[in-house]
Amino acid sequence: MSGAAIDQKAQARAFRALHHGSAPLVLPNAWDAGSAKAIEAAGARAIATTSAGVSWALGVEDGGGLSRADALDALRRIVAVVSVPVTADIEAGYGATPADVASTVAEVIEIGIVGINLEDSSNGSLLEATAQAERIAAAREAAVAAGLDLCINARTDTYLFGDGTGTLQRAKLYAEAGADVLFIPGVTDPPTIQELVAGSPLPLNIMVGPGAPTVGDLTSLGVARISLGPAITTAAYNLAAATTRELLAAGTYTTLI
Repeated sequence: MSGAAIDQKAQARAFRALHHGSAPLVLPNAWDAGSAKAIEAAGARAIATTSAGVSWALGVEDGGGLSRADALDALRRIVAVVSVPVTADIEAGYGATPADVASTVAEVIEIGIVGINLEDSSNGSLLEATAQAERIAAAREAAVAAGLDLCINARTDTYLFGDGTGTLQRAKLYAEAGADVLFIPGVTDPPTIQELVAGSPLPLNIMVGPGAPTVGDLTSLGVARISLGPAITTAAYNLAAATTRELLAAGTYTTLI
């Protein structure tokens, strides 16, 4: 289904409301039009993109290998074939300045996106917290200028590149700058999640995968949003590799069952 006739403002309101229901918003992550269609057909109420998956599908490295132009092209293809809300992983905004972030946000809104992930790390290191707050504020200003109630999922990599120090201080700054949700990849242990839910001024997004708590467990902990990040993409490529090895070595196809 084409996204051309979809009411983007209504989608944005609906997507925002999904963060405040009786159960968490569960977001599978797509990396191309085909995966997005499969995810929608399986019953997802909304779709997130994964920059890692988009990067790998284009044969480039995650975390800096994906250009803004290629990222936007992938988003256009995804939005064009689904009818559910789509939120975009725009990494660090594809630019060093708040103005760069604002430009990217304006472009993804024009494509039909209703939410973004904006991360506070670049080239493997954390950005200064107040500088990231300025980038979030620029994203919010761009959304206001476009007339869209964009859902900004502020990703902090304090646990990916450290021990989590300063996470809640960043959450406060990001909330004041206009973020709607706090996304903390790298955290899956229940005691830490419980502390973050209690201390964050923003609803909490946790990234899950094999070994992480179940959706039911995370619901009990008060998590508002659950996403898979690149896990589905990784599983798909692992299956391709495993099937190929079996086919070439044994001439059988049991990994496809």
